[in-house]
Amino acid sequence: MFMGFWDDETCEYCGGPIVEKRVTVHRRVKRGYVLIENVPAGVCVQCGARYFSANVLKTIEESLKGRRKVRRKIVVPVYSL
Repeated sequence: MFMGFWDDETCEYCGGPIVEKRVTVHRRVKRGYVLIENVPAGVCVQCGARYFSANVLKTIEESLKGRRKVRRKIVVPVYSL
């Protein structure tokens, strides 16, 4: 049987089980924001803590440094109170 990367792992914060999901990561870069979609992550089913493998973190870093092609751009409305 195939074992997933996060099988049998538990959350370091609450001890809950971790399952693999696809998430959206958002980061502030210079004066703007970047969204990275469909990122594989281990997510705690109890508290929601996210964990990323080293190769995923490297890909995120390459994206933030502009080494990967941008898939699309979106406009985000900003409000102030």
